[in-house]
Amino acid sequence: MLYLDLPATADIADLASQRHDLAASFFVPTTPVSLDTDGDRILLKNLAGEALAQMQAAGADKRRVNDLIEEVEDLIDDDEFWRYQAHGLVVYATPEQLRTFRIPNALEPMVKLSDRFHLKPLLRAVNFCNACYVLALADGGVRLIEVSADLPAQTVPVPGLPTDAAAAVGKASIASRSYSARLVGSEGKKVRLRQYTRRIDAALRDLLAGSSVPLILAAVENLGALYRSVNSYPHLLGSGIEGNPERLSDAQLAAAARPILDRVYQERLADWRDRYARRINEDRATTDLARAARAATYGAVQSLLVDMDAMVHGNLDEADGSLNLAPEASAETYGVVDEIARRTLQSGGEVLSVRQDDIPDGQPLAMILRYPI
Repeated sequence: MLYLDLPATADIADLASQRHDLAASFFVPTTPVSLDTDGDRILLKNLAGEALAQMQAAGADKRRVNDLIEEVEDLIDDDEFWRYQAHGLVVYATPEQLRTFRIPNALEPMVKLSDRFHLKPLLRAVNFCNACYVLALADGGVRLIEVSADLPAQTVPVPGLPTDAAAAVGKASIASRSYSARLVGSEGKKVRLRQYTRRIDAALRDLLAGSSVPLILAAVENLGALYRSVNSYPHLLGSGIEGNPERLSDAQLAAAARPILDRVYQERLADWRDRYARRINEDRATTDLARAARAATYGAVQSLLVDMDAMVHGNLDEADGSLNLAPEASAETYGVVDEIARRTLQSGGEVLSVRQDDIPDGQPLAMILRYPI
């Protein structure tokens, strides 16, 4: 099972707003399939060593450096924490605090040291999660299935989940008469099934609270429509798996879910590229890094695509966004593409972290502007 704690919108906003004298961002590939976490811990320890060397080279206060490294070492020594992992671990550390996010996306090992946190890999996990849940819903039973990129699908225990429609409403059959004799025939069955779906939604609420993992519904059309009418989870996808899921194994449902995830991803990018093509003729779109930096500083960015792997080192002027590039990473620089993303988020713009092939002209970023600049 993947143990996820994806950030909510408020978490992203908080991380984007923070500034510190020392801020380290660690990205560690992890495995959820083995209790042998020595390799993952050693990797984080090595990244902490890189951060230490950068801070020492920059002449940072030794006590502050020691406090930050101690936070990371405490995490490395936490056996209970390492028992429960996903495919990637993001660690944000300062001398005062440490925050972790376990994400479903595979990560390249990396450490970034600056006065602010590096957000792009975390945004990728939020924007385009390669994991999902499938809710397999039928009159005779319901189950929640966890689907990830490279693990076998499995049913997730959900406290309070009804065993079937009749049990959910306390009847021997959903076709039975109510005490008042009002609930009879097909209309009575529909009312019972709506009660059933409402209890399912209530049971899922605690498990999915705060999550942004997509939920895909597998159900026959009429029952699926009833569930959608009571659903309270905001990340239920519009596309679902049609037919009776009782006839399908967890693995078969996972196989049917993955193309839906891919299609949603591609449709979202296709829509973005269509908007970009229209706006570039209005001088409201660009892939130019210097222009993008100014636009983000002035709050002019409506939507931004960033290359999740691009590393362009340097600084942006706080007042006008002037771009100053650097040949390599250091404690005095940061990723300027990440900083453009941070400023975009702070002004209420949308940021999508994608692969380079998904960005027009193969640039590190592309943006749609609210107005020409």
